[in-house]
Amino acid sequence: MNPTYITFILYLVVLLVIGIITYRMTNTLSDYVLGGRKLNSWVAAFSAQASDFSGWLLLGLPGAAYAAGMGQWSLWIAIGLAVGAMFNWQYVARRLRVYTQFSNDSITLPEFFENRFRDRSSTLRVISALFILAFFLFYTSSGLVAGAKLFNGTFGIDYHNALLLGAVVIVGYTFLGGFLAVSWTDFIQGFLMFLALAVTAIWGIMETGGFGELFAQLGAVSSSLNDGFAATGYDAEAGISNAWTSAGAIGAVGIISALAWGLGYFGQPHILARFMAIRDKKEVRKARLIAITMGVVIPLYGALIVGMLGIVTIEQPLADPEQVFIELVQMTYNPWVAGFLLAAVLAAIMSTVDSQLLVSSSALSEDFYRKFLRKKASDKELVWVGRFAVLLIAVIAVMIAWNENSSVLDLVSYAWAGFGATFGPAILFSLFWRKTTRNGVLAGIIIGGVTIFAWPYTGFTIYEMVPGFIFSSIAIILFSMIGSKPSEEVVAEYDKVVSNH
Repeated sequence: MNPTYITFILYLVVLLVIGIITYRMTNTLSDYVLGGRKLNSWVAAFSAQASDFSGWLLLGLPGAAYAAGMGQWSLWIAIGLAVGAMFNWQYVARRLRVYTQFSNDSITLPEFFENRFRDRSSTLRVISALFILAFFLFYTSSGLVAGAKLFNGTFGIDYHNALLLGAVVIVGYTFLGGFLAVSWTDFIQGFLMFLALAVTAIWGIMETGGFGELFAQLGAVSSSLNDGFAATGYDAEAGISNAWTSAGAIGAVGIISALAWGLGYFGQPHILARFMAIRDKKEVRKARLIAITMGVVIPLYGALIVGMLGIVTIEQPLADPEQVFIELVQMTYNPWVAGFLLAAVLAAIMSTVDSQLLVSSSALSEDFYRKFLRKKASDKELVWVGRFAVLLIAVIAVMIAWNENSSVLDLVSYAWAGFGATFGPAILFSLFWRKTTRNGVLAGIIIGGVTIFAWPYTGFTIYEMVPGFIFSSIAIILFSMIGSKPSEEVVAEYDKVVSNH
């Protein structure tokens, strides 16, 4: 049997074993959706970043760098994400961990908003859960598309069969083990992603002759590939000498749009869930250091280097730039090492899809089923509702991903903006502004979410994250100022959290 096949099979077996082991450790809904708040700093750090980056880190971002070098989206997205992740860990992680426990031990984001502002109407909780489900369908679909591309590019499996195969594996261990299975598999997968990009980038640079030689070769292909402010046109059918052409300057709108990806961090439910699940607030500092260095900076810039190495290494321009990491690995390493590195792509995909399925599942089971249908449902019943919710969401996501021309980066871009604009300002103001009110946050969530849905129809080219985040923030401030002030109970809890932070 092909060594690459053997590596993949062993990897999948390990994941399913973890699912079976953690199945025995999952007895309550808190266990299933938050792991009982038991994550140590290493698992929290790697699982947070693994659930963040998904398949686009090894497919989408290298593909963008392959098509455009340092210009266009790639370099500026990496800068924006690195800064955003750093601020998220620095300022949000610890306070959110403390606040969710003070607010009636909230285990989901919608429940936190409801408890934070004492919203007895549950409107805030329902609206939050609806937006989570809507945007996660697109985000989950992006991961399934990435998985299908991986199996198609590596093994030649038909796209639709590959799509179903990836969905079955991911749903399998998520269905069984819930948050603990997802977090521990994400720890393994995050470490694999780190190694895959670091090893491939370092090896490629050494083989090319160093950074100077790499940039010299890129400049020989097209001067725009070395220019972070230049746009590059890519046409695979034009041949190796004409595939990359200068297309003018990016412009301020392009740079702002790319940097704005960093704003998305503050509103990603699957990342915020890791902050909530850290076993102690004292673990946050160590987790932050691990996450930023090994989980963000090295993988992000490793992905950029991999994409640029593909330009000077792969002889025939790729019809699909998002296949560059797969192609580079297969032509560079022996089958055993290639199998290990390609398993990292599968790891990246799974680590995000499983987290998204789980957060969506918690929205259905905790924020709808228990809240409105079965208030006295047992823990065992809620766990099983959560498991079947995973199946339902996965089926819908597969239907969205069925179009084999779907772009991983495009789907991620839309969902990332959706969460960033809908929940980012709501989280920041809830944690750091004493005068924030329930109506303010509700208005911010609705206006941020609606802006993301409506912006593509306006004709403006700036990334929808920018107007969505701004409009949401303005709405929170205005509605908080003109409405009733927060109750004494809400203010007292805020002050208590700040003093314990």
